[in-house]
Amino acid sequence: MQSNKENQPWLNSALSDMIFILSPSFFSLLLVLIFPEQFQNSKEFPLAYWVFLIVFIDVAHVYSTLYRTYFNAENLRKQNTLLIAIPIFCYITGVIVYQFDGLWFWRILAYLAVYHFIRQQYGFMRLYSRTEKYTWVLTSIDKIAIYTATLYPLIYWHLSSKRNFNWFTDGDFFKFQNDSFLKISGFAYILIIVIYAIKELTTIVRERKLNIPRNLIILGTFLSWYFGIVYFNGDMAFTTLNVISHGIPYMALIWFFEKKKFKKVKFKTRLMKLCFGNFGLFYFVIFLLAFAYFEEGLWDGLIWKEHQSVFKPFSWLPKVTGSELLSLLVPLLALPQTTHYVLDGFIWRTKNQF
Repeated sequence: MQSNKENQPWLNSALSDMIFILSPSFFSLLLVLIFPEQFQNSKEFPLAYWVFLIVFIDVAHVYSTLYRTYFNAENLRKQNTLLIAIPIFCYITGVIVYQFDGLWFWRILAYLAVYHFIRQQYGFMRLYSRTEKYTWVLTSIDKIAIYTATLYPLIYWHLSSKRNFNWFTDGDFFKFQNDSFLKISGFAYILIIVIYAIKELTTIVRERKLNIPRNLIILGTFLSWYFGIVYFNGDMAFTTLNVISHGIPYMALIWFFEKKKFKKVKFKTRLMKLCFGNFGLFYFVIFLLAFAYFEEGLWDGLIWKEHQSVFKPFSWLPKVTGSELLSLLVPLLALPQTTHYVLDGFIWRTKNQF
C-alpha cells in the first residue's frame, strides 16, 4: 500500500504537517476529554488560558496574513489596489452597519468568520488532494464530506435548543428551532460519513493507496466541529476546539508557504529577512504575539474593561460609551479581523498570484 511518507502530499514535511496542521484538531479534542469538568460545560475561562487561547492564537493568527500581503514587498506592489481597497471597503461597510444596529455588525462578522473557517478546511482538503487524479464522482465525495463536517454542526446550532456559547456575542446567530429538519440532517450526516468511508476502503482495496493527510484533515474536521458544537455544550470546549483547530494550522500554512517563497524572492525587506532567515520562526511568532496583544489591549482599554490586569498599559484609556463614537471605533478595532476574512478569499487563489 502506498501510504509511506514519500508518497504523501505533505505541504512542508511529514513531521511539521502532523504537528502544526493535522494534530491540532485531535489534540484539542483530547484536551477536552481529559479534563471534562474544566471544559465540557464551563463558561469560566482561567485567565492564563484565555490569554493563550484568545490573544496568542485566535487574535494572533489574523495577523499572519500580513506576511503574505502587506509585509511582502512583491505582493504589495503587484496587488496594491486590492490590498488598499479591501480594508477601506471593510471599514466603511462596518461603520454603516454598526450605525444601523450593533448586533447586526457582530452578526455579519460572525457569519463571515464562519464562512472563512469552513473554507479553510476545504482549502486544506484540496491542498492534500492536489496530486490525486480521480473521477469527478470520487472528488465530489471528498468535497461533500468536508463541507458536511462543518455544515451539519452549524445546522444543529441553528435548529436545536440553546447552545451555551456564541461566536462573538449573544444573539449573533439566527435561531430556527426545527426538530424534523434536524433529524433529516442527522440522517444525511451519517449517510455521507458512510459513503466517504466506503469510498476510502474501496480505494485502499483496489489501488492500494491511502492519502494520510487528506483523511486526517477530514477526520479532524468531523471530530472537532461535531464535539465542539453538537456533543458538548460548553463555551470552553467550543472555543478550545474551534480556536486551536483553526488558528495554529493557519499560522503554520503561512509560515510554510512564505518560507519557501522567501528563498526565491529577489528583493527581501529587512523584516522578511528577520522573520524567514536564521531564527526566523522566533521573530515570526513574536511579531504576531505583539500585534495581538496590542489589538486586544485596545479592545480591553476602550471597550470591554474586563482584563485590566493583563492589559495594564491600556488601563488608563477611557471606556467609550457614546453610540456615534462606538460606530467609528468598533469597526476600526475589528478591521484587522474583517480584512483577514475578506483577503483570505483572494490570497490562496493561483490566479491572484500571491
